[in-house]
Formats: sequence, structure tokens, C-alpha cells
Amino acid sequence: MRIDKWLWAARFFKTRSLAAQAVDSGKVHWNGERCKPAREIRVGDGLRVRTGETEWEVAVRALSDKRGPASVAQTLYEETAESKTRREEQAAMRKLAGEPARDIKGRPTKRDRRQLSNWRAGE
Repeated sequence: MRIDKWLWAARFFKTRSLAAQAVDSGKVHWNGERCKPAREIRVGDGLRVRTGETEWEVAVRALSDKRGPASVAQTLYEETAESKTRREEQAAMRKLAGEPARDIKGRPTKRDRRQLSNWRAGE
């Protein structure tokens, strides 16, 4: 089964084309190495998948070419214990210390620019 199709069925990506783009751009590693979207995967293969800020290390447990409910999709893979703890730690860190740039939407206002220039000047 193709890796991009499996990633889509396992609900790591919303569309198959997004899964293929992620594989092409190096966000998915098969058994520790980069691969192409047409790479055939089998049960027992190890994958490292990065979606946004989250990185998953999973072992393929079942194959499916159909996208089903999330409960079924979770049975297709098994996440390693190290990966799970790392993801939980990263989520806790993001929750405690949010990225300040995420609060800014669009262009800065006049007030935002003044605050930025005052901060840069050391006031």
C-alpha cells in the first residue's frame, strides 16, 4: 500500500494530496529515511510523521486504503512511548508559554508599532 494513501486513511492528513506533499517535503520518514509518496509500506514498518509542530513516531499495525472514523484510524498504528511523552511535554509547553506572534492578526496597528519600537529602544 502507498504511504500517502495510508497516512490519509490513518487521519494524519486531511487529504491525500496534503499527505503526498508532506512526504515529498521530507516531513515523513520511513524506517529512518526519506521516501516518496509511492513507497510501499507493510505492517511493522516504522514512520516518523511531522504535522505542524507535532512529531509522531509510529509503527504500522494494519493497512487500510479507506478513510474511516477516527476510532478505526487509531487502530492502524501504534505510537511509541517516547513519542507520546514527547508530544505531551510539547503540548504542555505550548499551553504554558504561547507564541506572542500568534496573537497578532494581519498588519500591526499604530499602537502595536509604537510598542514594538519602544521595546526595541529599551524603554
